[in-house]
Amino acid sequence: MKLTLLGTGDAIGTPKIGCSCPQCTRARATGAMRLRTSLLLEHDGNHILIDSSPDLRQQLLLNGSPTIDAVIWTHGHYDHFIGFGEFYRVQDVPPVYAPPPVLSYCAEIFRFLSFEKHAVKPHEPFALFGCSITPFMVKHPPAYTCGMLIECNGARVGFTSDSNPDIPKKSLDLLDGLDLLLIDALVPSDIRIHKHMNYLDACKLAHNLKPNDFRCVHSSHLIAWDLPHIGRDGETFSF
Repeated sequence: MKLTLLGTGDAIGTPKIGCSCPQCTRARATGAMRLRTSLLLEHDGNHILIDSSPDLRQQLLLNGSPTIDAVIWTHGHYDHFIGFGEFYRVQDVPPVYAPPPVLSYCAEIFRFLSFEKHAVKPHEPFALFGCSITPFMVKHPPAYTCGMLIECNGARVGFTSDSNPDIPKKSLDLLDGLDLLLIDALVPSDIRIHKHMNYLDACKLAHNLKPNDFRCVHSSHLIAWDLPHIGRDGETFSF
């Protein structure tokens, strides 16, 4: 199993349009980017996309233009699903797996596309191309939002999606013994946002869960480039 961070940014991305903060200035000078957060999972020749960001076309071009065999949506916010329209006239539109409220909302936006829709329930694993994937509830008010536990050939990867620190215990119990944790860290430690984690929140959660490794994703332009455990676009993990 190979996992690629197609994007690690928030809804705005880095560099932010019109911004001259240190992170955006460095991004423009070096070409570094934080495209909107999404993941590419590869196993046995199949490609699973977790969230279809507004930057999907660019992300796929930067990563070898793979044919996507399935898409998983975590929640119905623009930066996590709207790029699905990029499949139009590019490839067969892939099937989508998502919790019922997410699937219903997002599929209505894409009612002009014909594609398979698979409703999956939180805390009930489903099989996809030799992997077991379990959605789990997180807190991202007011949106109905799930993270994803990916298990494949003994490897375990957890993705918190957008979430504040108040993740239900039933979900946290799934995240024991992870090889990799990908975790929402929107802003620096001195800023509080009620529906997201800041960098300190993310590091505390990783400390409590004790994964073998972790990366912060869904990071805004306020997050410094060189903080420990900050995910980078294009970073890959093999298991």
